[in-house]
Amino acid sequence: MQPRRQPPPAPRSGPGNPRPTAPLLALLLLLAPVVAPAGSRGAEDPAQPQDAGVPRRLLQQAARAALHFFNFRAGSPSALRVLAEVQEGRAWINPKEGCKVDVVFSTERYKPESLLQEGEGRLGKCSARVVFKNQKPRPAINVTCTRLIEKKKRQQEDYLLYKQMKQLKNPLEIVSIPDNHGHIDPYLRPIWDLAFLGSSYVMWEMTTQVSHYYLAQLTSVRQWKTNDDTIDFDYTVLLHELSTQEIIPCHIHLVWYPGKPLKVKYHCQELQTPEEASGTEEGSAVPTELSNF
Repeated sequence: MQPRRQPPPAPRSGPGNPRPTAPLLALLLLLAPVVAPAGSRGAEDPAQPQDAGVPRRLLQQAARAALHFFNFRAGSPSALRVLAEVQEGRAWINPKEGCKVDVVFSTERYKPESLLQEGEGRLGKCSARVVFKNQKPRPAINVTCTRLIEKKKRQQEDYLLYKQMKQLKNPLEIVSIPDNHGHIDPYLRPIWDLAFLGSSYVMWEMTTQVSHYYLAQLTSVRQWKTNDDTIDFDYTVLLHELSTQEIIPCHIHLVWYPGKPLKVKYHCQELQTPEEASGTEEGSAVPTELSNF
């Protein structure tokens, strides 16, 4: 596995900042604008909602985490969603423990524009409650979305992708999706969508109050021949962490069959505790509510 790569550093608040304090500074910057309404109890009261001055970054962070979790639990490459716009939200903040965020946001279908029919891109609203523990990954999430893709259509699209994968005569081995120009060939799009689906679980598990990840590139893909009906493949992705601008390689093993729960195991090249560094497919300790699934 190639070592972690570092893109050009983002502008810093000042030279010489010691690395160990970066997460703490980022957290303070994130929470500083939250001010309790006049006459209310202080921000240290975790039961007090903070309606005034909630940082938009915190609401966006919660919405993205909720979508990572939603995509994983949906288990459908045809139902993938991305954030369109945060519409409203509020937070309960306890500096010693973390924060609880209620957020409402709109979503878009995760497909190239050329593959979308007119009016198909926007998929309605999601509402979520996201609970972040200070500096802890894997936020607890309860998310509900409306105006999902019609079930029969989603099943048809998933099965078509499944047939394309199963009809490959030899195990698939590919590198660099997208290519160095950011282009994804149409015949590779199913691979990318499945990789995005599995990576959603990894990105949810690694997300904290201040760390946000998105899928930058697949650097290797290998599909395995199986004796059952599942799609089984290994791939390596580069995850881009927004606040630090770090590029983190993760090796992911994915097992998928249309209509069945997604199975994901992974290992990322990063200093983590064992339970944080390797994922499983269940997430059973996390409350969830998925409309129409």
